[in-house]
Amino acid sequence: MSAWPNTEDDEIERTIEEAEHPEFVEERQNEKAHHDAPNALVRSITGKSAASSWKDPGPPPDGGLQAWTQVFCCHLTIFNTFGFFTSFGVYQTYYQTSLGIESSTISWIGSVQAFLLFGIGTFTGRATDAGLFRYVYIAGAFFQILGIFTMAESTKFYQLFLSQAVCIGIANGLQFCPSMALVTTYFAKKRAFAVGITALGSCTGGVVFPIVVQQLLPKVGFPWTIRVIGFIMLALHAVTIALYRTRLPPRKSGALVDWASFKEAPYALYCIAMFFNFWGLYFAFFYIGSYGRNVLGVSYQQSVNLLLTIVCMGFIFRLLPNYFADRLGTLNTLIPFAFLSGIMMFAWIGIHSVGGLFAFAAIYGSGSAVMQALWPAMFGNLSKVPDLKKAGVRMGMAFTVVSVACLTGPPLAGALIQQNGGNYLHAQLWAGISFFIGGTLLIATRFAKVGWDWKARI
Repeated sequence: MSAWPNTEDDEIERTIEEAEHPEFVEERQNEKAHHDAPNALVRSITGKSAASSWKDPGPPPDGGLQAWTQVFCCHLTIFNTFGFFTSFGVYQTYYQTSLGIESSTISWIGSVQAFLLFGIGTFTGRATDAGLFRYVYIAGAFFQILGIFTMAESTKFYQLFLSQAVCIGIANGLQFCPSMALVTTYFAKKRAFAVGITALGSCTGGVVFPIVVQQLLPKVGFPWTIRVIGFIMLALHAVTIALYRTRLPPRKSGALVDWASFKEAPYALYCIAMFFNFWGLYFAFFYIGSYGRNVLGVSYQQSVNLLLTIVCMGFIFRLLPNYFADRLGTLNTLIPFAFLSGIMMFAWIGIHSVGGLFAFAAIYGSGSAVMQALWPAMFGNLSKVPDLKKAGVRMGMAFTVVSVACLTGPPLAGALIQQNGGNYLHAQLWAGISFFIGGTLLIATRFAKVGWDWKARI
């Protein structure tokens, strides 16, 4: 999208912006030169300006049928990707029982899946900015269907790892970041609320998929249970592929990684903060079922219900806080829930009853839901001069940072439990400390952005 205005109002706005941010004048001049060069060539050959064929989409519409359709499609995408990953606790418990493998080993399936879901973001985010959204998304749909139906035929650990962790993980990575980045280009003032609606997909998927497993597994067995899930995914892919529409013109030039973003203190601190928050975040999702079965002796059905309790709290806390975040500030809303999640990890140490564990699941599910729903909405507010043309690459880089936390967190928790003879204390302490470090760094992010202005909405 060209930085050079065509109207008098745009010219005045650009002049004010340059006065406030002189460091961006040179960047604008370079962009203008880059834009004018092809125009001159086209004029010399055809006598027409290339600019006449380029349509400025204008500011984000913040609503309308097409914008909310993209939110609906992204909700379905996250249903298929994050919702399936969120329900991994169901498989963690089942694999441990049926395959007889250590829980820390099994958790590598879920953690690698999460690593690829976030980690491919650097590449898919840049591809989205370059106008390749549809190709990347369809490739993701192909990998996901391939992975889910080969998972149905898997009977050994290495087969499950290749299908569920690698193949489905790649599929999720090809779809998750691009769809989230696309939605953010349609919204500005209502961005947090729109992202919250999309994030609800992890709740609907995180509820539907475990219930399918819970109800069908004893009746039809593992292969047909997974095939049913595959048919659900296939139907939703048909809807999203038909309805997704990109809004911004392609940004063909530009590096795969925007290293300059890491020189901005708010962006760098935010990425590090979310690393620590996500480092401990999925520990409870993966292990609360195993804790219920191995420590408190609950049934497999109850262990699934514990996971469902965590996930179901997201129906409220992935949406309501996002609604208020547009009014109070995304970061202002995010900070207290990071500390709440840490407090609940420490509280888990003192829980020795089934009722107490369900209460923990409900409260922790609330805090973790806000963390997962709100954090992507913050990227448009971290730069001095927001640039939606870089929405994909900046979000993708942050997703890659977080992917390392998702890769190492659950296996580290499993190793701590195994090393401590099945006692969860060390893992609970580690996760709680991780959240408190993350929350403190979020406060540092806020300071780097607005200083000591505690009334600022950010």
